[in-house]
Amino acid sequence: MKLTSPKSKALIALLATSLWLTPVWSQLPPSSQGLPSLGDGADITLSAERKLGDRIARELYRDPDYLEDPVLDEYLQNIWQPLVKGAQARGELTPELQERFAWKILIGRDRSVNAFALPGGYLGIHLGLISVVNTRDELASVMAHELSHVTQRHISRSMGDQARMTPWLIGAMILGMLAAGKSAQGAQAMIVGGQAVAAQSQLNFSRDMEREADRIGYGVMSEAGFDTQGFVTMFGKLQQASGLNDNGGFPYLRSHPLSTERMADMQARQQLQTPKASNLDNDLIQAMMSSRARVLAQPGVDALRAWANEASDKGVEQLPVAKRMGILYGAYLSFLQLRDFQPARGLLLRLKKTAGEHPPAMRLVQLLETELAFKEDDMRGAIQSLSAVTRQAPSSWQRPEMIFLAQASSRLQVAAPTQNNAELLASATSALQRHVLLNPQDAQAWQILATALSAQGRPLASLRAEGEAQLARMDVGAAVDRLRAAQDASRKGTAQMSDHIEASIVDARLRFAQGLLKEQMMERPER
Repeated sequence: MKLTSPKSKALIALLATSLWLTPVWSQLPPSSQGLPSLGDGADITLSAERKLGDRIARELYRDPDYLEDPVLDEYLQNIWQPLVKGAQARGELTPELQERFAWKILIGRDRSVNAFALPGGYLGIHLGLISVVNTRDELASVMAHELSHVTQRHISRSMGDQARMTPWLIGAMILGMLAAGKSAQGAQAMIVGGQAVAAQSQLNFSRDMEREADRIGYGVMSEAGFDTQGFVTMFGKLQQASGLNDNGGFPYLRSHPLSTERMADMQARQQLQTPKASNLDNDLIQAMMSSRARVLAQPGVDALRAWANEASDKGVEQLPVAKRMGILYGAYLSFLQLRDFQPARGLLLRLKKTAGEHPPAMRLVQLLETELAFKEDDMRGAIQSLSAVTRQAPSSWQRPEMIFLAQASSRLQVAAPTQNNAELLASATSALQRHVLLNPQDAQAWQILATALSAQGRPLASLRAEGEAQLARMDVGAAVDRLRAAQDASRKGTAQMSDHIEASIVDARLRFAQGLLKEQMMERPER
């Protein structure tokens, strides 16, 4: 954390302890009525908390460090979704809370080790955290902990003494904390110094909340099928970082301070558990995704070259298979970032040999091969690398393959249309349409669908998909602009835009977006 003075450091640390967890909403759900009184959230509604979370998330979507990566998104969702279901099974996540909150993960292209819960069910994860965990269970422990902060309404429960603070001020303070790791000036511009006293009043709550999130998160993690040993080993990592006088690389330590009591509690719970056998498939995927996170965090040319050269070390082949896989994957991706494609191709055979008889790892290698084709602007090569997928029914395509196939077939059809590619584009478009029907908040899928529809010569549907993408990113003004453009185009009555059903949908979605925009304008504070 780059701070200009000890006073600034103290203020940031003070606010971090409470404001990573500063939600703003609702009547406590029935399952939380027996919870200890950590603050009076009775005047904070679920709707208000969600709106505050949306307001903060809207700014994060605009941040240049916000990352949409199909491969990492899928990896995190494969951990997150079982945890959400585990919370439901334990009764920690009520049906009302599940319906009202977003339950979305936002990835930040940041090398610091951090994760944070936001109002309204948003979870932020930095690439730095993914890059340092050794197992998916360690990452699951952090995510379960943050999920429990949300399900237990810790943000609203901590608001008792801050009830007179407006949601706009609370949102600004949280955004200030998020900005603190990048720019002291940016953070100070958003944080009001006079609120330090209010933040201090929350410190006595945060310790209880951390213990509660540990306890419930541990149970959720176990229910979801993860090895709870991950909680203990993750605590060990954080304790080691704390003992080495963390210099800013571990902001999670400031927002979630460790204590000997918390660590002893987790270790005592773990003694009652039977250790789970290691799963090599999971270990391989974790090693690959840790390397991916490390490379995509934009570490600089020198670091990329160093990681690329690790693959040429003679000792690599003697390493355990998961560690070897991580090094080769990271080297390949580093070569791609450096646009040094020839040595990347030279690593493919070693990657495939190391993946061996492990289909999940081999699939990730094939996706890497597709990324190389994209870097070389070889759309036919990208489609060829996914040939095994194209032989399957589109309904069975997984999200990364679906996205890559839609992107490649769209670009190829525009550049050199053929009947075969038109059929593949139609399949990819149909698969994306089914996907966004089930996942309407998937902004990236909507945006790629818009491109695919445009390549098919369906401009009205494409404009509507662009509007939906902006709605999913909560940029309502941009959504209104795109949907209004679609409406205007449909009224011109050109032959290409005679789809009356699509035009009716556009009209309805435009009215919805205009209503949201009006609400936002009314909520803005007077200047």
